[in-house]
Amino acid sequence: MKKETLRKEFDEAVAVVNAYTEPLPADLLLKLYAYYKIANKNFDNPGSKTPLINAFKANALFQAKDISREEAMKSYIALVEKEIKN
Repeated sequence: MKKETLRKEFDEAVAVVNAYTEPLPADLLLKLYAYYKIANKNFDNPGSKTPLINAFKANALFQAKDISREEAMKSYIALVEKEIKN
């Protein structure tokens, strides 16, 4: 898949998640969070005021640490297709 096409599909998947109004399971949100951060090369510390949420976010990033930027985009798109768009 070309990088431009992948980026476009990724941006569209992000828009779907941002527009989604129903509650989503926490484990799904954490996976999406980790893939999003890796895809955007944003490795800043989680910014929640709640230490427990920061710990969960940090753990999600740690679990996904070995995937590439492109793989993170593909995984994000696949999760949105499977769990949100279905």
